[in-house]
Amino acid sequence: MSPFAAILQTLFPGTCACCGNVLVHGERQVCMHCLTDLAATHYSGIGGNPVERLLTGRIPFQAATALYHFRQDNTVRSTVHAMKFHRNAELCLLMGRLMGQELLHSGRFDDIECLVPIPLHWWRRLRRGFNQSELLCRGIADVMQRPVCTRAVIRHRYTRQQSLQSHTNRSGNVEGAFRTKKPELLTGKHILLVDDVMTTGATLTACADALAAVPGLRISVATFSTAQ
Repeated sequence: MSPFAAILQTLFPGTCACCGNVLVHGERQVCMHCLTDLAATHYSGIGGNPVERLLTGRIPFQAATALYHFRQDNTVRSTVHAMKFHRNAELCLLMGRLMGQELLHSGRFDDIECLVPIPLHWWRRLRRGFNQSELLCRGIADVMQRPVCTRAVIRHRYTRQQSLQSHTNRSGNVEGAFRTKKPELLTGKHILLVDDVMTTGATLTACADALAAVPGLRISVATFSTAQ
């Protein structure tokens, strides 16, 4: 950190994106208390974990995981809301790096060749300012040293927000919403499909369905959190 930046941090200390407390020296975006309070799933190193059981028969995946439990009253929920609705791009990158470290440590995602974020419709991206899943990918890429591909699949149909839909309506809401645009970018590759929250798996399934025609494609899945 430059001397000028250090002075600014002293005069105008940042606050934790989750709890709002003032960050101390060395803390970025999230205080140490909230970081340690994130409800880890420990799924990444375990085959047949609950995420994989949910996706079995719906996506032909190699491995799948979610790093944290999303609940209505926990720190993970606050983190996701800060990433998604408070336009906190730096927090997305930080959480992506945490994902990358966990994925590397697990050893089950070592042969991933490309990171693919679940795309947003262009209008929602324009309103939000960024795609949080893409920024999670950028953070993962910092750690795993893999390229991020954002041009191969698009969300060509605007959909209602999944979190506002009942569980039974979620699949219909995103059915046919995605389309493969440049399949040659992914042909023969093992990709990691990345999203922020998985509840029913409907969005991931719809996106994987759009990728099904890509020759030789293998898919693994990683989400920041699961609300199962």
